[in-house]
Amino acid sequence: MSWLRRTTPVSNETIAATDRLASDVVAALVARAKRGDGDAFGALYDHYVGQVYAFVAVRLAGQEEAEDMTQTIFVRALHSLSSCREDAAFPGWLFAIARNSITDAYRAGRTRLEALDDTYEVEDPTLTPEETVLQRDDARVLTEARERCLSPTDRELFDLLLTDMSDKQIAQALGRGHGAIRTAHHRLMSKLRDCLERLAVFGAHRGPV
Repeated sequence: MSWLRRTTPVSNETIAATDRLASDVVAALVARAKRGDGDAFGALYDHYVGQVYAFVAVRLAGQEEAEDMTQTIFVRALHSLSSCREDAAFPGWLFAIARNSITDAYRAGRTRLEALDDTYEVEDPTLTPEETVLQRDDARVLTEARERCLSPTDRELFDLLLTDMSDKQIAQALGRGHGAIRTAHHRLMSKLRDCLERLAVFGAHRGPV
């Protein structure tokens, strides 16, 4: 499978393709991939591998395990691509495979429950060193809020919101209605906002280390 050109998105170069693909572009690539065009599937892989890895890495116990699971997800996607009935809906369909693959691994006892992979950090190479430090601090605070204040269901939605999927595509990935996801999205943002405010107050009382 020539599209397996990289194993994991562990560098900024690997995860550079984070801009959202237009739905017509996704549909065209999926249609070509269904006809056996390996380059088309490779383009889909290159665009989504970083997002899938990020989703997986916070649910498995280590980087190697997350790498293997990411590849398993894309192999399953390739083998069952004909079952993706709406070509433009590929992102939601792909993340549904990711969720099911992780659930299967949990049930089979092949993996431990989520352990945040600290080796996966997305940094903008155009930032100055000072801006990069601030970005890292923001990421740490957001990670703390995710762990302290969100339920497993909330975390799953939160992680999918970090991808380039729309609410409608996320609803497909989670097997829920679009309206329900929009409501859950607003509630999640409110919960995160309250949590971040509490963490900021706690940090201010604690003072610098």
